[in-house]
Amino acid sequence: MSDADSAEAEAGDADAALEIAVPADPLAGHPATAYFWGHVAGSGDVSDDRIEVVANDEESAQVLAAVAGGDVEHETTTRDYAHDTSITRTEDEYTLTIDGDESGLLGRSGALGLPVDGRGNYRFGAFSAYDRELLRGLLEGCGTICFKSKSGTVGISFVHDDRDLLAVAQELIDECPVDAAYGDLSETSSGGYWFGVDDAAAPDFGTWLYENCEETGLFAPSRRRKLERSLEQADAYDGEDE
Repeated sequence: MSDADSAEAEAGDADAALEIAVPADPLAGHPATAYFWGHVAGSGDVSDDRIEVVANDEESAQVLAAVAGGDVEHETTTRDYAHDTSITRTEDEYTLTIDGDESGLLGRSGALGLPVDGRGNYRFGAFSAYDRELLRGLLEGCGTICFKSKSGTVGISFVHDDRDLLAVAQELIDECPVDAAYGDLSETSSGGYWFGVDDAAAPDFGTWLYENCEETGLFAPSRRRKLERSLEQADAYDGEDE
């Protein structure tokens, strides 16, 4: 694909992302709210009068704003790599800030009634019919997709400071329709936790996670492209001579 074609595709992704169906109640069971609260759980900071959620993809940040309102700000940050603090990476960050008003925070007097309350409590029962969107939001909030050049496989992992949230992610994976085995929770060098989907299961799991996502616009285009490139690299590696 040429640079012009790529830019046109990205513009199309952005337009599609903004044309999404959104329920009147941001806590109602709906694909958009499931995706939003997955993101909040994965990369959000929730207090009684504010929600801040960070995305690495501008289109995804605008989708989150379309779901729950708020303002998006862009900055470039340099941080330690979660698995190895000796490595740093520089990346774009888009922070969505949702402030409370006279009606409270998203119509609630405080954070306690929210699916993610900033106290380590996760109440995702309302989104039980939308596990794929919830998991996609979680992965884009606190997960990684990569091509492992040494093994020629696709890597999908989840990283977070809250061990309980990762346990919730594992439960959601257990309930998904594809057979996706994963490793045990392990500590990162930065003091958090992580687990990875087994390499053999990662292609099917990643494909299912992003299947038909353009129909709702509830996804980060850059993350889907990373998955597609990783799958292509893995296929090409399988065809190489040892």
